[in-house]
Amino acid sequence: MSTNTLSRTETDSLGDAAVPASAYWGIHTLRALENFPISGTPISRHPSLVTALVTVKQAAVMANEDLKLVPHSTARAIIAACERIRQGDLHDQFCVDVVQGGAGTSSNMNANEVIANAALETLGFKKGRYDRVHPINDVNRSQSTNDVYPTSVKLAIVSAFQLLIPELEALAAAFEERGRAHADLKKIGRTQLQDAVPMTLGQELTAFGVSVREDIQRIRELIPLLLECSLGATAIGTGITAGPGYRTAALDHLRELTGLPIEPAYDLFEATWDTGAFLQASGILRRSAVKLSKISSDLRLLSSGPQTGFGELRLPPRQAGSSIMPGKVNPVIPEVINQIAFSIMGADVTVAVAAESGQLQLNAFEPIIAHSLLQGIGWLTNGVRVLTELCVTGIQGNREVLEQRVSTSVGSVTSLVPAIGYEAAARAAKYALEEEIPIAEAVERFSALGRDEASELMSVRPV
Repeated sequence: MSTNTLSRTETDSLGDAAVPASAYWGIHTLRALENFPISGTPISRHPSLVTALVTVKQAAVMANEDLKLVPHSTARAIIAACERIRQGDLHDQFCVDVVQGGAGTSSNMNANEVIANAALETLGFKKGRYDRVHPINDVNRSQSTNDVYPTSVKLAIVSAFQLLIPELEALAAAFEERGRAHADLKKIGRTQLQDAVPMTLGQELTAFGVSVREDIQRIRELIPLLLECSLGATAIGTGITAGPGYRTAALDHLRELTGLPIEPAYDLFEATWDTGAFLQASGILRRSAVKLSKISSDLRLLSSGPQTGFGELRLPPRQAGSSIMPGKVNPVIPEVINQIAFSIMGADVTVAVAAESGQLQLNAFEPIIAHSLLQGIGWLTNGVRVLTELCVTGIQGNREVLEQRVSTSVGSVTSLVPAIGYEAAARAAKYALEEEIPIAEAVERFSALGRDEASELMSVRPV
């Protein structure tokens, strides 16, 4: 290695290259930067992935130290470097593009080089002194991209979901609170956009919260699947280059570092190429996004107007809605949830195609799977927080509109069928529509029920 004030020269199997002297990354990262100027999004955009990569590296070197495969002083310096990065330092040095060929090799090498140079700094050596701490011989000892990267992606997805869950819980609680606040406010439910039967606005809003809680449970059920780990499989599942006892030691340290109940994969060959856990994660993410988009569309529809739409809800006004129409206010928060969901639905197709396209003993397309999932979970986490804080907590029912509609809606007559029969109820409904009179008045004309009795039978009761 040679250096000047601006760069240092590093060497790989392809030859020499100049690396910026200040960079913690090295020649392998440089090759990736040259090869993959694709999305402009570095892997540091996903902090959970950076942290997971470094945590796996730390567990690996601790195992290698236990087995005396890496000298104590070198191992301690690598561990210190990993801790530094796990605390949030040097994330900007994880700069390879999220869209990359090589099954994640560029991300793995980027991590190896940053950790090695940070360890060299700890030991008092200049960056690039790989005769003292080597990115592959020391940091990557007993490992392959093919077990490090999938393990890291799984841990990153678990971490991302753990940030999403409390946001979903807060959203569910907000809908439930709004439901309680509107428990007495009657309205007409709809099927196929046509008036159906009476309900309360509280029941409608509470159901949104229940739906969100179901998705929280599905995510929790997924996490154990993501914690089945192939670390120690190395290239294709044989464990080649990993010493005896390494896998057990590495997994023990990984559990200790993460606090997660990580389990060894049942079959390392299957675990090296199988992407079923990612498919399931994508499906559950899509499920949550689609349902939240449906809820958001309902909020938009129910708040439409204010004069010529449904007008049953008032959403908190967030910004002026038009550069040309004064006073217009749009449902911008539900709209952004819709768009997040559209992106996640498209990304789910990407994940499915990438999973199907893996060949033989390895799936080369896990980088796009990782990016698709981590971006989607991150966007949904932020979107759910915004939906809760800037929209749902401020929802108000339009009492005047709802009470007027309930009093005249023919949908209420369905509850009278047991008492007066279907035919009489149908005649009353038709008559009320034609004469534009309250349904209770029409029922009195076509049955033996009085208005008060009809109104009582048509009142909404809890299930």
